[in-house]
Amino acid sequence: MRIDFTLDHHHKSYPFTAAPCLASELAGKGWNLFDNDLPFPLAVLDRGALEHNIRWMQAFASRKGVALAPHGKTTMSPQLFQMQLAAGAWGLTFATLYQAAVGVEAGARRIIIANQVVCDADFDALATLLAQHPGLRIWFLVDSLAQLALIEAWASRHTNAAPFDVLLEMGIPGKRTGCRTLEQALELARRLAASAAVQFGGIECYEGGVARCDSVDDTREVTALVRRVAQVAQTCDRECLFAGDELLITAGGSAVFDLVIPLLRPQDLRRPMLGVLRSGCYITHDHGNYARFLRLLERREGLETSLKAALEVWTMVQSVPEPGLALLTCGRRDISYDIEMPLPQRHAARGSRKPDGVPTHWKITDLNDQHAYLSFDPAGLAPQVGDRVSLGISHPCTTFDKWRWLALVEDDGAVTGAVATRF
Repeated sequence: MRIDFTLDHHHKSYPFTAAPCLASELAGKGWNLFDNDLPFPLAVLDRGALEHNIRWMQAFASRKGVALAPHGKTTMSPQLFQMQLAAGAWGLTFATLYQAAVGVEAGARRIIIANQVVCDADFDALATLLAQHPGLRIWFLVDSLAQLALIEAWASRHTNAAPFDVLLEMGIPGKRTGCRTLEQALELARRLAASAAVQFGGIECYEGGVARCDSVDDTREVTALVRRVAQVAQTCDRECLFAGDELLITAGGSAVFDLVIPLLRPQDLRRPMLGVLRSGCYITHDHGNYARFLRLLERREGLETSLKAALEVWTMVQSVPEPGLALLTCGRRDISYDIEMPLPQRHAARGSRKPDGVPTHWKITDLNDQHAYLSFDPAGLAPQVGDRVSLGISHPCTTFDKWRWLALVEDDGAVTGAVATRF
C-alpha cells in the first residue's frame, strides 16, 4: 500500500492560503512551478529523471549479478523507499535503528544497518522490531571485540532474544570504522562464530573514504580494499565461521560502484555469498560531486548515458542591490553546502514558463541562513527581481534533510505529487 500524507501551511513552501490536501491530490490542484503557485524556495524532484534513475541502477545491478539495497539515509522518504522496492531492490540500507524502523514501515523486509550498534536502547528496539515483524531480517556491523562484549552483555539479560544477524566490517587505516588488519578481522570473526548472541552472516566494507575522483587512484585503492575483504571472506569460509542461510558480502558504492563489483562476486568459496550494493545517492544523483565521479564511471564502463540529476531547489531573485550581485531566496536552511556551493542551473524570467540554462559566469559565492549570493557579470545577462533561478547541488543527503516534503514536477513545471521525509 502506497504511503500517503497530508500537506498544509505548516510545511515549508506549501501555499499558506491553500487548504490542506493529500500528496496524492496535488496533481488535481493545477499548480505549476513557473506560475509562482507555491512559495520559494522550493525543493523539487523531476519525476522523469527520478524514475529513470531507479530503473537504471536496478538494471545495472542486475546486469552485474549483484543485489541492490539502496541506502535510505539519503532521502529518508517512505514514498521513495517504496518506489525502489517496487522496482526490484533486494532490501534497504540504513545507518540507525530509527531509520531502519521507517524502512520497515515502508515495507522493507531485508535491512542492512551499515553501522555499529552499541547501545542497549538500540538492541531493545532491534529485538522489538524483529518480534513485531515475522520474516524481517536486519543485519548490523561489528568491528571490535569491545562491541561484541556489549552485545553479549545485553543478550545475557535477555535470554529469550534470538541471536542478532551481524556482518564483520573491514575498514581502512585512518578512515572511519572497521577492522584495520587481517589478524584483527580474523580474531573477531572467530569470536563472532563462537558467540551465542550473534549469527555471523558475512563481510561489509565502505570504499567511499578512498575515492578521490581519479580513475587511476580510485581503481588502485578500491582494488586493494577488495583484495583485503576477499582474503577475510575466503579464510572465514575455509574455517567454516559463517552461519545462517543467507550470507552477504556488501559494499557502499555511491561514487565508484563499478569498482567494488569484483568484491561482490567472490570466487572459490564453498558457501555462496550474495553480493549487495548499497548505493544511495543515485536516486537523485546531483550536479556536482557525484556528477564528476559518474563521468569517470561512464568512461570506465563505456556508457553513453547513465544517471540524471533529479533534484533542484528553485529560488526567486529578491534583490539586486549592486551591479554583479543578486540575492536569492535560499540559504543554508534549504540546500546542500557541505561539499561545495550550490550550482546555478536554470533561469526563468518572471512570467515565463520556459527556463533557459544560465550563463557560465553565474556563480553562488556564499550562503547565509536564508540568502544565496549570486555573482554575475554585469555586462552579460543580469537576473532581475522576481526572476526564478534553480540551484543544483552536490551531495543530495544534505538537501533532503532540510525539507519535510519535496514536490514532484513534470518537464513543463506541473506539480503532480510529493514525497515526505522522516529525518
